[in-house]
Amino acid sequence: MTSPLERPPRKHEFRKDMQARHLVMLAIGGTIGTGLFLASGFTVSQAGPLGAVIAYAVGAIMIYCVMCCLGELAVQMPETGSFSHYATRYIGPATGYTVAWLYWLSWAVAIGSELLGAGVLLERWFPGVPVWFWAALLGGVITVNNLFSVRAFAETEFWLSLIKVITVVVFIIVGGLAVSGVIAGADPSTTGFANFTREGWFPTGFGSIGLALLAVAFAFAGTEVIGIAAGETQDPQRNIPRALRATVLRLVLFFIGTILVICLLLPREQAGLTESPFVTVFSRIGIPYAADIMNFVIITSLVSAANSGLYAAARMLWTLGDQGQLPRMFSRLTRRGTPVNAILFSMVGGIAALLSSVWAPQTIYLLLVSIAGFAIVAVWISIAVCQILFRRDFLRNGGTLEQLSYKVRWYPWVPIVALICCLGACVGIGFDPEQRIALYVSVPFIALCYGGYYATQLYKSRTTPVPALRDASDSLN
Repeated sequence: MTSPLERPPRKHEFRKDMQARHLVMLAIGGTIGTGLFLASGFTVSQAGPLGAVIAYAVGAIMIYCVMCCLGELAVQMPETGSFSHYATRYIGPATGYTVAWLYWLSWAVAIGSELLGAGVLLERWFPGVPVWFWAALLGGVITVNNLFSVRAFAETEFWLSLIKVITVVVFIIVGGLAVSGVIAGADPSTTGFANFTREGWFPTGFGSIGLALLAVAFAFAGTEVIGIAAGETQDPQRNIPRALRATVLRLVLFFIGTILVICLLLPREQAGLTESPFVTVFSRIGIPYAADIMNFVIITSLVSAANSGLYAAARMLWTLGDQGQLPRMFSRLTRRGTPVNAILFSMVGGIAALLSSVWAPQTIYLLLVSIAGFAIVAVWISIAVCQILFRRDFLRNGGTLEQLSYKVRWYPWVPIVALICCLGACVGIGFDPEQRIALYVSVPFIALCYGGYYATQLYKSRTTPVPALRDASDSLN
């Protein structure tokens, strides 16, 4: 039986068209989205101003540690599919199979929800056009963009992400000027560090920080796309470390800066999910057309997230096909180096998630969202574990630290901290009745993935002829 890591000859290969700037914007584009523009207000209302800042600081430490681990692996082994391949190699094929499906499902659900969200927001300007029309139109655009070439995808994602980056930078600068009193419009009684103590340091309890940590982890989700794109990157030994450092630094500054501005300008009771805190802050300061501006930004954010989500989901399916864990049709590449079958199947998964969100929001879609939310943290855990196993295996086989082009500093504390933070986010789910369903659904789904892998291998072993007998039959013929 063929090993999952053995590959047949490929007719076409991936194009190495991505540069460092593409990787940075790809990761930022996949990360900065509704988690920052909308859910940041929910985090403040749930954990309080100081609790939200602490939760985002812990999230920043967590993503830094995870990305350091991924960096060492991706530079040494720049594989398309990244952490699924690493899990297959260092933990086991069943785990690699499970990680790939978890990650694929998380992005398939995201594609559906992002397209639906963009359609709903476009109703503000086009009230007579049905939501499904916009979802179908945008879905077709991102599918063509992904099918054409990785260069076209990277350039599109670069410019879409740049809109979000500019918005966040302007928000931090304008908010900072409002806090300092340079710009009038903010209410002095609810502005500044008084917000941190007005209801006490932890108005919802210290434990609310742990409950908010999972939401913060999801806000940082998407950074790991750099690892997936490693196999399509020019000079990965040089560009991946540069992209990792630039991405983590910018994300920490953007997220911490944004949450500080929100906490300094908005009372906790005015932050929530009913309106983007960006709209509330801009409106209070007096920015004209704040709601329309943010509507445009959030729409581009949703399209960007769906675009990068389709890219990531397709590469996961390609990895499963390349490793022989799915039919080889998923590993086929076009002359332009795009996995056409994997892209189309992933878009079908996104459409199915979209339909379930419309027709079965309290049953099927709720289950999908629960699994998708838990999946990101599970993938990060696998990255940290793989880095530990890789470093041990590398040194055991005679390698030296000097031979690593990029290595994790403060090893083994960095992967250990990553594991502790990720496991802490998972444990926090169990104490929140609204998020607890993620555990109830995700654990059986993971077990189902493992069972599916072993059932598939058992079927292959029974249907694949024994090599010796096959050779004997060939000689008789």
